[in-house]
Amino acid sequence: MSKLLLNLRHVGDDEYHEVCTLLDQHNIGWYRTEPSPWGISNGGLWLRDDAELARARALLGQYQAQRSVRMRAQREQALRDGSAETFASLFRQRPAYVLLVLAAMAAAAALVLLPFLLLRG
Repeated sequence: MSKLLLNLRHVGDDEYHEVCTLLDQHNIGWYRTEPSPWGISNGGLWLRDDAELARARALLGQYQAQRSVRMRAQREQALRDGSAETFASLFRQRPAYVLLVLAAMAAAAALVLLPFLLLRG
């Protein structure tokens, strides 16, 4: 019976391809299920053989630890050289969008808090 190795929710294409390559390099059989058209499922990477699960999880854990270090280093480098997206850079590039999102957040918070304020008075 197949076992789910990796849910593809919030997994980028680069990470997906790296994990597939890792599994192929270690001769671990896998297949992909596609996301549902209605957004109920985001798809996943499944192992064909249950016996490979422990080895695949160990490999995936090592890969994710290495990827985490690599991605953090890239983010720190981007922050140092000024190419990382920050709130200030986004506000400079798209001020109307940022103000609209902040207004929508304030409106949502007001709608949530309104019943409490009305009941208090």
